[in-house]
Amino acid sequence: MHKTWLIIRREYLSRVKKKSFIVITLLIPLLIAGFIALEAFLITGGNKQVLHVAVIDRSGLFKDNLTDGQQIFFSFVDAPDLQSLESQQSADGYDGVLVIPAIQLDHPTGFAYYSAHQLGLGPYEYITGQLNKVIQNRRMIEAGIDKDKLDQMKSDVSLIQPGISAPKGVDTAHITYAATVIGYIAGIFIYFILFFYGMQVMRGVAEEKTNRIAEVLASSVRPFQMMIGKVVGIAGVGLTQFLIWVILAVAAILVIGATVPGLSAHAGQWSEIGQMGTAANPQVAEAMQKAQNLMAALPITRIVLCFLFYFLGGYLFYAALFAAVGSAVDQEMTESQALTVPITLPLVISFFIMFNAIQQPNSPLSVFASIFPLSSPLVMIARVPFGVPGWQLALSAVLLILGIVCTIWLAGRIYRTGILLYGKKVTLKELAKWAVRKG
Repeated sequence: MHKTWLIIRREYLSRVKKKSFIVITLLIPLLIAGFIALEAFLITGGNKQVLHVAVIDRSGLFKDNLTDGQQIFFSFVDAPDLQSLESQQSADGYDGVLVIPAIQLDHPTGFAYYSAHQLGLGPYEYITGQLNKVIQNRRMIEAGIDKDKLDQMKSDVSLIQPGISAPKGVDTAHITYAATVIGYIAGIFIYFILFFYGMQVMRGVAEEKTNRIAEVLASSVRPFQMMIGKVVGIAGVGLTQFLIWVILAVAAILVIGATVPGLSAHAGQWSEIGQMGTAANPQVAEAMQKAQNLMAALPITRIVLCFLFYFLGGYLFYAALFAAVGSAVDQEMTESQALTVPITLPLVISFFIMFNAIQQPNSPLSVFASIFPLSSPLVMIARVPFGVPGWQLALSAVLLILGIVCTIWLAGRIYRTGILLYGKKVTLKELAKWAVRKG
């Protein structure tokens, strides 16, 4: 045990003390914040293309019936012909000309859009949608259908799910949406972490083999001890980074809350009054109350505990396999590509099953994949927000723990032979022989 602890300590400190650890730990949150800021910029309209469209309506049915959008503005113009309007298009600031011919409602054709630039998919769908809406309304009028009465007949039905305990004021549909978002975020995060740190383990083992450091270690400790020390040591590095990211995220939230105008004031008012609904800003208070009710409706404690368990369990399971591959490759790291296919393929397949599990959390495929150790780290964490029976969760955890012990044991046997083998290209068949060979 003492030797295993020494290996864990060495693996942890040798990586934490590197400059690259500090750079990556600080750079990744900045990159994530940058992506979020860019996405918010795009969503809020920072990069929107505004189109001013001149409309020539020769049918007389569309005038004042086309609704302007956030990006598209219609202007009805009178022009004797298209050529005269095209000559004034740039001077008048129009980006394009929409020509509506005299149409038959039962078979409307001949619509044309003239511009120096081709329409994108979004503007194209908006313009055609507006045209179709006007035609549909005109058809209803001619058929004697009252549009207002038709709109009143439409209904928006929501389902009450007795099996889900929804607090007052929280729609079960919102709980489903929240569970879907949490499942996506948790599954994708674990997927990339398994790949990132798994490749780190493989490269670390390969570097030690190249530097002949592993020969000294292999002569003094058992392969199983060596494998546990490496895998757990690098897992500590990953946990350290994760905790630093959590601390930075909490600090950023506190700083934003204290510096952004209005947020700190509302926070003070809410803490003094004790009831968010009576705060100075009722809309913000109501939104915060709904968010709290929604969080209360989700099994947050179970989600957090399961995330930590499957995050560590999935890492230990796959990191041992990556370490075994790292011990088998020589100086040419390109050799590892063929050897890592049996490891990465189950991860990729599990990633796609995870999306199916979010859509159908109780399907036979989702249940099996959430219990099977190769896929459970990704699929089970996607199912947990929707509620998982206790026996399935327990069986999945037990099988994953057994799988971790088996993979570390097998990886240690491969490591024992591969770490001392130089100058030979190893195949998957040889790796299998090393794993089952006696002695």
